[in-house]
Amino acid sequence: MEAEWISALVGGRAPLLDLSLSFVRVCVLLRKTRRWRFPEEGIKVSPPSPRFGDESSIVGGRVESFPWLQPPKTLAAVHFSTRPSPPPPPPPLPTGDRTQPTKPHTMETSSHLGGDGLPSGSASSIIAGAVSGYHLLKVVGYSHTKEVSNSEGIDSCPFVVGGHTWRVYYCPNGWNSEHTDFISVSLKLDATVAKGVAMVKAKFQFSLLDQHGKLVPPYTRTSVTREFSAGTCWGFENFIKRENLEKSEHLKDDSFTVKVDVTVMSEFHAQKTPSIAVPPSDMHRHFGDLLSSKAGVDVEFRVGEETFSAHRSVLAARSPVFRAELFGQMKESTTTNVICVDDIEPEVFKALLTFMYTDALPDMDQREESAMVQHLLVAADRYALERLKLICEDKLCNRIDTNSVATILALAEQHHCHELKAACLVFLSSTTNLEAAMESEGFEYLTKTCPGVIKDFLISHVVPSLLGKRKSKA
Repeated sequence: MEAEWISALVGGRAPLLDLSLSFVRVCVLLRKTRRWRFPEEGIKVSPPSPRFGDESSIVGGRVESFPWLQPPKTLAAVHFSTRPSPPPPPPPLPTGDRTQPTKPHTMETSSHLGGDGLPSGSASSIIAGAVSGYHLLKVVGYSHTKEVSNSEGIDSCPFVVGGHTWRVYYCPNGWNSEHTDFISVSLKLDATVAKGVAMVKAKFQFSLLDQHGKLVPPYTRTSVTREFSAGTCWGFENFIKRENLEKSEHLKDDSFTVKVDVTVMSEFHAQKTPSIAVPPSDMHRHFGDLLSSKAGVDVEFRVGEETFSAHRSVLAARSPVFRAELFGQMKESTTTNVICVDDIEPEVFKALLTFMYTDALPDMDQREESAMVQHLLVAADRYALERLKLICEDKLCNRIDTNSVATILALAEQHHCHELKAACLVFLSSTTNLEAAMESEGFEYLTKTCPGVIKDFLISHVVPSLLGKRKSKA
């Protein structure tokens, strides 16, 4: 029997509606006799400090200073198509508490749009203080400075960085006997003015400069953070080999220049950061007030026995369908009369306008929300309001149960809500859910209006299970 039914379904040799519905009932019967069951599945429903510099020169062993200050460096595609015949409407809205229509219309929007009070806040920063500066040391008459003995050196002019006085100590024949072939350079905290000064933390970089004043990478050396006391020196004993300097183009007219960059570290401290509280956008409130006040309205709609006023430009900006109707070649774009809207309840059109002006749904009674959301989904699809349509899908997805699944599934099929349809099919893949849903009023409506849904359900959930069972028996 199973093999014959699958062949008939795949080959298309049987009436789809009768065959599909009959087979669903057979599957439930087989489940009760424990000969076959659906796989049980649960439903899955789907944020620098300024740099100061100065310059000094060592001229044949004599130091000259040239102080100077370095300034601190400071909805895309719009489409419109002929409207198809409307599908069967969702269940009617509850009428028990419905009052007689009145004018004018205003609507309060949901309170979650934004409150009047702003959350208090403040900010602070933890600052690792540092002051940077540099000094240019130009050695003029280099060949004469080589007369200075090994382990002896020449001090540059003093310069100040971070409130401390420093000097460059230049040793043309190295610091010690192990580096007689090298030029050594070091940074020294000036002892003459640093008496009584606590330990100073600083890091530095020595660089040989070319004739254009640019750093020469092979002869650029950077230190880690060092601790200096009065008279302390830190530097590089093998900064550059004299032979390499003398053969290079960087020694010109018996002169070369070395740059030392110094960064003095200060104590960490906390500092309050000024801030200004910026309120959230309240554009929705302004547009909501525009709708309720009717200021500047230029179009009216007749929905049932009620009349609604709105602004053509707002509707056109939100909906490509309204844009075509109000500014295109359609009759409504040239008429000054009231535009009649059929196949929609006044309450639904009222909620639709509220969403178009405020981008939020109005407050709804929990008992009426499910029916209202179904009607709003139909209206959102009709006027191409994709965000509203998705909001409605999400709300309905969380309301799927054995009483509503058939109606929601039919709605999803008619209005191309693929994710909502998938959620319904997953829910029905449970045998218990399917049995209960088949007894609901909406199931018969589903099989008559949307036979393709039944076929999709059978092919995606039933047939694979049957084929798998037959293979396991083989």
